[in-house]
Amino acid sequence: MKRILCILTAVLMMLPALAQKAEKATPLTQEEFLNQALTPPMGWNSWNCFHCNVSEEMLMGMADAMVSSGMKDVGYEYIVVDDCWQVDRDADGWIVCDPERFPHGIKHVADYIHSKGLKFGIYSCVGDKTCAGRPGSQGHEFQDALFYARSGVDYLKYDFCYKNRANSWNAYHTMREALKAAGRPIVFSICEWGSTKPWEWAEGIGHLWRTTGDIGEFWIKGDKKDGRLGVLDIIDLNRDLYPFAGPGHWNDPDMLEVGNGDLTYDENVAHFAMWCMLAAPLMSGNDLRSMPDEIHSILTNKEAIAVDQDSLGVQAHVSVEMGDKQIWVKKLSGDEWAVCFFNRSEKEWNLNYNMMDIPELEGGLYDVRDLWEHKDIGKTDRNVIATIPSHGVLMTRLTPTTVKSKGRR
Repeated sequence: MKRILCILTAVLMMLPALAQKAEKATPLTQEEFLNQALTPPMGWNSWNCFHCNVSEEMLMGMADAMVSSGMKDVGYEYIVVDDCWQVDRDADGWIVCDPERFPHGIKHVADYIHSKGLKFGIYSCVGDKTCAGRPGSQGHEFQDALFYARSGVDYLKYDFCYKNRANSWNAYHTMREALKAAGRPIVFSICEWGSTKPWEWAEGIGHLWRTTGDIGEFWIKGDKKDGRLGVLDIIDLNRDLYPFAGPGHWNDPDMLEVGNGDLTYDENVAHFAMWCMLAAPLMSGNDLRSMPDEIHSILTNKEAIAVDQDSLGVQAHVSVEMGDKQIWVKKLSGDEWAVCFFNRSEKEWNLNYNMMDIPELEGGLYDVRDLWEHKDIGKTDRNVIATIPSHGVLMTRLTPTTVKSKGRR
């Protein structure tokens, strides 16, 4: 009898392990994998503000703040932990999170974030080490993807450090196949800094791809030596990439620095407005728990966000260039347009412009709405008059004017 009890006890103890081993994911089809991120992803990422100082407490606090601040209500949904959450691999090769900073494990964090109606994102790297020297995914791609799926991960940012001569297409293709095999829909963010022109090959592999090196919390790189780029530098590097963007495949000019560093209010507005014009992922990078009202008002501008999230998925291009002043246009659904007057100069732009001269509008009659003042400012048959500050924008939405016909008696 004792022997039978011992055997039964041993079997019961083995059941969880046996169940896990027997668990088989139903792989995603290529169509299921691609049918994600049909508009640019919106959320928050830890790197710009916190770098390696991440923890489960902080991430859950950000989830709380995303909800309480109203950011969730205007479309932000991902809470993404960047580098430094991982410290090792166990004897079987499974990734191990930092036990001090994540004492309850990654799934605990994901479950909490999901309980808030949000989604959870995580970070890894093509190489055997991440950019911060933590364990990367090289040689463990399918194992890591299965770990992400079982942990409830919804988004993967996949970096390009310590790649050991890995070919970028092969490396990202391998992880895409691993994510599909794991059976959970996970948005795949390719982060190889534009070094191998991913806009030419990454459609169908990732849902978004970085187009440049890292962004900094300043307007222009100038003589800064840390390798990061300013907001204006990145806008310039993305201006001609519009043919490659569309639903499910986005050019990613990097995470937002709105609310960080030395950017002025007008520069923060221009930064956010231009990311919306570029149909860019909107991944905020500030501390959501303590942002000033003016930063909150920028990040939650529903009218600007609607331009970014428009279902056509068109990226803006420069239509008119006047030295250090530009007019960017973006086709929207419903025969509408977004038109952004961008003042790159060091002086105010006293704008007095006939919008019918914008070639794409073909002389059409449109109602013009200022998306930052949230008011209608006229029609395209009259010059638009405004004062645009240095490093600032006038961002407008144009809606076809409906001419009311006189009724018959």
